[in-house]
Amino acid sequence: MMAKYVYVFGADATEGSAEMRDLLGGKGANLADMARLGIPVPPGFTITTEVCAYYYAHGRQYPPELASQVEAALGVVEKATGRRFGDPENPLLVSIRSGARRSMPGMMETVLNVGLTEQTLRGLIAQTGNERFAYDAYRRLVMMYSDVVMEKGAGIEPAEGKGIRRILDARLAALKARRGYGSDVELTASDLKALVARFKKTVRERLGQPFPEDPWDQLWGAIGAVFASWMGKRAVEYRRIERIPDDWGTAVNVQAMVFGNMGDDSATGVAFTRNPATGENAFYGEYLINAQGEDVVAGIRTPAPLNAHSRNEQSRHLPTLEEVMPAAYRELVGIRDKLERRYRDMQDIEFTIERRKLYMLQCRTGKRTGVAAVRMAVDMLDEGLIDARTAVRRVDPLQLVELLLPRLDPQAESKATPIATGLPAGPGGAVGRAVFTAHDAVEWASRGEKVILVREETSPEDVDGMHKAQAVLTSKGGMTSHAALVARGWGKCCIVGCGDIEIGRDGRSFRARGGQVVKEGDWISLNGTSGRVYVGQLPLVPADPEGNPFYVRLMKLADGFRKLHVRTNADTPKDAAQAIAFGAEGIGLFRTEHMFYGEGSEEPLFLLRKVIMSSTEEERRRALDELFPYVKADVKATLAVMDGRPVTIRLLDPPLHEFVPHDRAKLARLAEELGITMPKLRKRVEALRETNPMLGHRGVRLGITYPEITEMQIRAIFEAAGELLASGKNPIPEVMIPVTSTVRELDHQKAIFDRVRDEVRSQLGLAELPCLFGTMIEIPRAALRGGDIAATAEFFSFGTNDLTQMTFGFSRDDIGGFLPDYLRSGILPADPFQTIDQDGVGELIALGIARGRATRPELEVGICGEHGGDPESVMFCHRVGMDYVSCSPFRVPIARLAAAHAALAGPEEEGN
Repeated sequence: MMAKYVYVFGADATEGSAEMRDLLGGKGANLADMARLGIPVPPGFTITTEVCAYYYAHGRQYPPELASQVEAALGVVEKATGRRFGDPENPLLVSIRSGARRSMPGMMETVLNVGLTEQTLRGLIAQTGNERFAYDAYRRLVMMYSDVVMEKGAGIEPAEGKGIRRILDARLAALKARRGYGSDVELTASDLKALVARFKKTVRERLGQPFPEDPWDQLWGAIGAVFASWMGKRAVEYRRIERIPDDWGTAVNVQAMVFGNMGDDSATGVAFTRNPATGENAFYGEYLINAQGEDVVAGIRTPAPLNAHSRNEQSRHLPTLEEVMPAAYRELVGIRDKLERRYRDMQDIEFTIERRKLYMLQCRTGKRTGVAAVRMAVDMLDEGLIDARTAVRRVDPLQLVELLLPRLDPQAESKATPIATGLPAGPGGAVGRAVFTAHDAVEWASRGEKVILVREETSPEDVDGMHKAQAVLTSKGGMTSHAALVARGWGKCCIVGCGDIEIGRDGRSFRARGGQVVKEGDWISLNGTSGRVYVGQLPLVPADPEGNPFYVRLMKLADGFRKLHVRTNADTPKDAAQAIAFGAEGIGLFRTEHMFYGEGSEEPLFLLRKVIMSSTEEERRRALDELFPYVKADVKATLAVMDGRPVTIRLLDPPLHEFVPHDRAKLARLAEELGITMPKLRKRVEALRETNPMLGHRGVRLGITYPEITEMQIRAIFEAAGELLASGKNPIPEVMIPVTSTVRELDHQKAIFDRVRDEVRSQLGLAELPCLFGTMIEIPRAALRGGDIAATAEFFSFGTNDLTQMTFGFSRDDIGGFLPDYLRSGILPADPFQTIDQDGVGELIALGIARGRATRPELEVGICGEHGGDPESVMFCHRVGMDYVSCSPFRVPIARLAAAHAALAGPEEEGN
């Protein structure tokens, strides 16, 4: 049986349906569906995605059966329209459009008015009695076809600004300037006739071949160009970002042309069945009189509003479609209502009005802001269009980012030009004066200045400046660099790895790739969601999610479905309180070392340095006794805020060299306090230097070498918890030992834990002092030996940042030099520091959980790496049976919604 590659729609026998999206693409499936609903759709046919797969598998050749099937389908369209393709007397013109199964707006190609030649032009003029319209359609075809087919489709890469479309646009602009015309509609028939002749001459000169005058050559050329655009640079990049598989392919839709550029009784427009920016249940859109579809989005003319709700600052003076063509508008409203009932979601539609007759050219699920997505989901639930499960699944967890952080005003940003783009490490927006040192950030901020800290990369000693800054911009570093991790934990806007900027030798300015120089004190604005940098002060839009009743409703629904608990990574009472406000159910990672960074850290950091530089146990214990009150107070304050919620406290983890001062004055004070000379101190500092400190003397290794350090921390935790218990609070501490690779390490530390707990319980007169003892699984060996380790550990918390680093052998701070190439070439499907590598790292996690629970069935399991706030990783955590995920406070709502999605995707929900 011959394979079927072509499906007709809009004629007497529509062959496709909405359920055939994978085969017909979203556009083709919905065109067929609209036709079945009786909606006026110009007839046409869809060439399936299977042809795209064949095209790339066979050296850009088509299946042998395709040509005859296309001819037969075109015959059906000819019969439906009463016109013939290529007929000089009564020509049929067609549009050629792409259509992947998931919307990729603007990423692939379109060609309109295909079939128009010098011969068929005469027939079109006779048909319409409108010479100006016919030549306008012809010049559009020459412009689009030469660009899409003859240049891009042929793989020609012109120099910047030298593409054929740019050249023809310049010719058009020059003619309008000479004539004094303000817009294209003022061009006369004679203007357009001369322009077409000049365009065709330019095409031959520039591209080395004539514009094709055979309608069939045009048709197959346009079909081939659409298939070729599936692998075009922008489409490939878009799929990478959206994680759309390359092997899906695109369909091609061939459809009879209807014309919105036939005069003042014709129009074209784009509309949304609800407001895509706010989510309000109001028809929203724009249109242009006497235009074709490309004009609405090209920005050459200001589109007019569909109705009063659609008016904005630029269009408030223009008449609405409701006023100009009330009958067509009423019909459009009826179609809008029908489409929402059919698809139960907001639709993005394209329409054309030809001599007051309305035609629908497209409908698809519309893109929307996060704010709009939340409101639409809740409204449609209340309207009975969807159920609660669908409402929760309707909102992408990452769309919540827009509701959680301040952001640049979208309208102001649309009018600004970015000077640089980097990696979007911390979402939201920020505006401030550029400063180039942490010291300056602190000093300027103390004067009330809003600043943005610009660095090549940051280090722990920059933390105070980072905290005081509105945002951080670095020219180096990856998405899990120090700057990125710290900023995300604070919900602070951050752009890293911004190779478009070069910090000047003076350390007080940077130059963008385009030559723009930003000096200290100059205002800049950052969009941490897109990674774009702007000069000047763009206005910010504040976030208040709890003040949004739609958000509150949606999150309550989500919490009713999810199985995973959601904790937060928080180190201060302020962060803990923020996380609780966002719905956190505990702290999955409290880092004891945070107290040695940033504001108020000077004295405890100095005491820690005394500990590190001590040469004897006696000397070290004296320093630890001085440090103890600070650690205890710090832990106690956060346990108090989290009253009744678990707090997983990780013992000291970073390499010791990170805490050693470089400032001469600080070294001198330390030497004096220790009673040693500067040369002797420098010798001790040098002894700490490690070839690879990430794999060096840190975590549990530090506690084994210096058990008194473990003892001090555990005593601080137990005394803090005990005192809170005595005061009527309900602290739930969990002690986590980091960098474990063998159970004997844990046994060593557990002995200290048990001894100190007994001592503190006796000291405070407490019958019980509940506290789980567990470990962070961040070394592959620990995951593999999960069964052994669970004999001592009561919980596992997977530290996926280091586990990923050690499994891949990637340095997470140095991947910027090669990771983009890995992603572009498809060697890796995603950044493994952003989304868990389920095949490798994920297998270690699953194995560790299974072996751990085989030993200890009640083993509590969570994740506290950066992946805890990544929706795809949360789905994985649900599937492998974790109890909780932990993430930065500002990603808690994202994790909550992702956990609900994961539960709703489970086997128990598939039949609903």
